[in-house]
Amino acid sequence: MSVDPVPLRAADAIELDLFLEALNRRHHYDFRSYSRASLARRAELARERLGCATLSEVQGRLLHDPAVLPDIIDAMTVQVSELFRDPAYYLALRREVIPHLRTFPSLKVWVAGCADGEELYSLAILFREEGLFDRTMFYATEINRRALARAEAGIYDIDRLPVFSQNYQRAGGLGSLSDYYTAAYGRAAFDRGLRSRTVFTEHNLATDQVFSEVQLVSCRNVLIYFDGTLQDRAVGLFAEALARGGFLGLGSHETLRFSTHAASFAAFAEPDRIWRRNADQETVHAR
Repeated sequence: MSVDPVPLRAADAIELDLFLEALNRRHHYDFRSYSRASLARRAELARERLGCATLSEVQGRLLHDPAVLPDIIDAMTVQVSELFRDPAYYLALRREVIPHLRTFPSLKVWVAGCADGEELYSLAILFREEGLFDRTMFYATEINRRALARAEAGIYDIDRLPVFSQNYQRAGGLGSLSDYYTAAYGRAAFDRGLRSRTVFTEHNLATDQVFSEVQLVSCRNVLIYFDGTLQDRAVGLFAEALARGGFLGLGSHETLRFSTHAASFAAFAEPDRIWRRNADQETVHAR
């Protein structure tokens, strides 16, 4: 699941290590176990956005000017998604997972790494159409505070709506996506009711622990930015959070095949990247 590393020059590698150490020790954001190739690209983006000549200069500003932290975190995290991205995943949830979720008297869903909220609203719409919304609590978590605020607002550029609508139909949508938003002034605001049962909160898969038992974890296209150790930690958190018989959904290029926690899961709809928590397998607590 890792992005292949790109070799860095020795000086650049040292500079990156020092920057990441400063980010962790000064502000408690730990990116040290993210994919090195991804980190190098994101750190370069942070340097460009701040207009600094070197990453060492970014580090100096990080240590002495707290106001730059939101810009750095924005650069270091990836917020690229769509409503109903990879429609086959949501179609599999609708057809194969939802019938099992109906057997639970109440439901909790963890959207880990929710970015700007597209995955959350996709699930909220799906659960509303399948009659499960009113007995479901959603947890939308994200390391990036700005992204979390955008997710809670639920407002997107209107030129993104054609792709969103196409995805919705291909994901088995029962109506029209326009039923769920109001468009004006080049923006589309999604129905506030869709987030009425959502808790938006910061959570870091690199350092934080499980906060609730859930029946579904949807964490799509997040693990690809982690190294193998952090991927394993995150999967361990998901195994620990999931109720026996609960479901885990990952991104289209992510797998449990090489995880030390793989035995905690059984393939359920593996081509669509959905696994089920085993009922008889204990999990090792993530550290």
